[in-house]
Amino acid sequence: MDVSAPSPQLAVGRPTRVTRFRDCTRCDTSGMGSEGHSVTTNLLSPQLLQRMDAYWRAANYLSVGQLYLYENPLLKKPLELAHVKPLVVGHWGTTPGQNFIYVHLNRVIKERDLDMFYVAGPGHGGPALVANTYLEGTYSEIYPDVSQDEAGLTRLFTQFSFPGGISSHVAPTTPGSIHEGGELGYSLSHAFGAAFDNPGLIVACVIGDGEAETGPLATAWHSNKFLNPVTDGAVLRSCT
Repeated sequence: MDVSAPSPQLAVGRPTRVTRFRDCTRCDTSGMGSEGHSVTTNLLSPQLLQRMDAYWRAANYLSVGQLYLYENPLLKKPLELAHVKPLVVGHWGTTPGQNFIYVHLNRVIKERDLDMFYVAGPGHGGPALVANTYLEGTYSEIYPDVSQDEAGLTRLFTQFSFPGGISSHVAPTTPGSIHEGGELGYSLSHAFGAAFDNPGLIVACVIGDGEAETGPLATAWHSNKFLNPVTDGAVLRSCT
């Protein structure tokens, strides 16, 4: 479980778009003329979208670098076999989705000043959370030797799932991590447990495909039956 903090790079824009519908089968548009009816939706500014996309791509690169690269982190030299880790531990498949969720959660945290947890369920999704804490600068604050330069980036990549380095999952060494289940299937139970009796809290729970097939996770789907919207927080569930 990792506590998601607002990213200072993101600024929120609030332009709107008006979408007009004609011949809507679910709405009565009689008397509205040839223009039909309209729905106004909020859009993100192009500048914010560009920043979020750049942040997401940077997080993805930092994640794949942790998985595969032993050195040459900025690819200044042609990639050689010696630059690639001999054994890859970690799942790339879950990582872009987690990075995508993380950056969008940061946007709404920043915009609405939310109190929010990010629960990372996928067992080997550690590269995503490490990458985001490195981008935010928190990782380098706690571990100065993993600095915000090429040398620090090399260490970030080398240490991942490597002897003497860090775990391939969101371990206690990850900045902001306050709990480690150690076994698949309990992310949703922890998410609801955090939300109970915490009416101001939102818990974003990312469920891994592997743990979605476990008994504890199947049971945890029913936890919403115990949640009181007045006295408890909210749980947002997604699978990746």
